Amino acid sequence: MDAANRFDTPTTYRLIRAEYLVGLIVGVVLFAVHLGEVRWLPAVGLFGYIDVIGYLPGAIAYHRSSTKWIPKGYYVLYNIMHSLVTQAAVIGLWAWLLGWEWALLAVPIHLFGDRALFGNFLKPFAVQFEPVAHPAFTALEAAVEPATGTIPETVAVHA
Repeated sequence: MDAANRFDTPTTYRLIRAEYLVGLIVGVVLFAVHLGEVRWLPAVGLFGYIDVIGYLPGAIAYHRSSTKWIPKGYYVLYNIMHSLVTQAAVIGLWAWLLGWEWALLAVPIHLFGDRALFGNFLKPFAVQFEPVAHPAFTALEAAVEPATGTIPETVAVHA
């Protein structure tokens, strides 16, 4: 993936997930080492609020939709709540107002877990809310996958 080709092959996708797995492992180890110092109510709340606000409303709307296309607001909500930038601001604000605590590790554990274990990243508007292969991406991926040993100069894909 680069600035001109914003997609991942299966290999680069696995490598990106592996990088998040390292962050997840670091977060879980730090959490486990300080388990006795963790306040559980804030930890559970911080872990869960991301999906309660950012995922569940869109998932419910998606599963209730006959077309499986839902308003973009659900995507925006998901992306805001699952953004490392947003959650860094939440952690920073919490630490500034209430002080640092080990329960705050629940936030990066959630985000890194989503990316490393489930492969969930931010959601683009052009795909369904729940993971469903887009035909145009499937065709593009087949065309650029080096299984044939050659990569075409240009690939015409029509959605």
